[in-house]
Amino acid sequence: MASDDAAQARVTQRICDTIKTRIASGLLGPGDKLPSTRALAAEWGISRTTVTAAYEQLIAEGYVETRQGARAQVARGLGPSSPQPTRSASTTMTGQLSAFGRRLAEFPLPSVASAPSLVADFRYGDLSAADFPTLAWRKAVTGVILRRQPRLRYDDPCGSLRLRTALQGYLWRARGLRCEPEQVIVVNGSQQGLDLCARLLLDPEDRAVMENPGYTLARQVFLAAGAQVAPVTVDGEGMRTDSLPDASLAYVTPSHQFPLGGVLSAGRRRELLAWARRTGAHVIEDDYDSEYRFDIAPIPPLQALDGAGRVIYLGTVSKTLSPTLRLGYLVVPKALSEPFAKAKRLADRHAPGLEQEALAELIESGAYERHVRRVRRRNAERRMALLAALSATLGDAVTVVGVEAGLHVVVWLNSVPRHQEENLTVRAHAAGLGVYPVTPLYAPGSAADRPDAAGLVVGYASLDARSIIRGVQILAEVMDTVRRRGEVGR
Repeated sequence: MASDDAAQARVTQRICDTIKTRIASGLLGPGDKLPSTRALAAEWGISRTTVTAAYEQLIAEGYVETRQGARAQVARGLGPSSPQPTRSASTTMTGQLSAFGRRLAEFPLPSVASAPSLVADFRYGDLSAADFPTLAWRKAVTGVILRRQPRLRYDDPCGSLRLRTALQGYLWRARGLRCEPEQVIVVNGSQQGLDLCARLLLDPEDRAVMENPGYTLARQVFLAAGAQVAPVTVDGEGMRTDSLPDASLAYVTPSHQFPLGGVLSAGRRRELLAWARRTGAHVIEDDYDSEYRFDIAPIPPLQALDGAGRVIYLGTVSKTLSPTLRLGYLVVPKALSEPFAKAKRLADRHAPGLEQEALAELIESGAYERHVRRVRRRNAERRMALLAALSATLGDAVTVVGVEAGLHVVVWLNSVPRHQEENLTVRAHAAGLGVYPVTPLYAPGSAADRPDAAGLVVGYASLDARSIIRGVQILAEVMDTVRRRGEVGR
């Protein structure tokens, strides 16, 4: 149990250091409220006990104060001799931020760097560098440079007409989606697409419904806009649509629910579209990894069934080419084309032109679809290697869901209780294995909607078979250690 205590102490210290840094930088000032223990625990994917220990340490050191019935806040009595935030034109106190800025201050800023010392990193979203079509991309970029007339001016905020036309054809061939180029808005990755949707479709106090568990950054975009986010339970058929509350917006991943992998059934698709028509709500359809279907045929998008102009289709090349490329696209109803074009122009004028033209070249030449077929085969092999390793090494000790599609699975560790999820993650990292808990993907306070076992989101697209097998072996060793120490603790 001593090692368990040490792991908890390290996490407690990281929380303390983060809050002290925010105070020192001026992001938090005297009297500013800290996140509740429940909210911070949910965002970090840790227990409330750990957060409470961190707050108690900060109180003992004089950084934080509390009173009965109120949230913890930065101590008002920080004197000149105490560490004091520096006020300057470039250092703004939280109290001087806008409401939007104060809401953002509640969100953690996680590190995105992957430790190079890891034997295997199951981080979702990473792709293998070997899969990138280097030669085809170089040829496309070179062709664009050679043919392009030099010009120094702003482009269409909606994106290159050539790319939007190429995407129109690709989406029809690959997804059965009909649209006009004027409905396509090229964005800097799907995250900007979500941000534009929130800005245009949500007012403060509006309600947005989304799947639970679901994509954390979508939830944060809606919360930052001042909306109330209503989590909706999911099962094997995707989001439950039988009792949706009135709302201004719904966010769904119908072709491959993130993270649990369910496919929104035909009946629920009809129910969702009928709800949108009845309430006047819009539906964001995030089709983030539809290119990767392994056991079943591709699922037609909601947009193809929408006859009332309520669906906004969101796509990206982050899962097929590279997340560093930052190219995504929205397909919006015709009535929304002009507002989205204006919002995109205010956000950043337009996406980088060279990359847009090169992507258009790939699509027009057929190289993009050949590349997608190739990486689909490679990731199918990685998926089989992962499933075989989990079955051979862990057997009934785990339950794996979401295996029919995508670039990740969720692994429920049947022998490890939920409260040990954080401990297991820390121990795995110390052993050279990157694993990532599922808890942060659930809305705060929704524990009843998930199994009692610890859960991991396991991405495999960046790994070879050897690394996958070794990673599963390390996971088994860590699970055994956590289980045995838990028994000793009892």
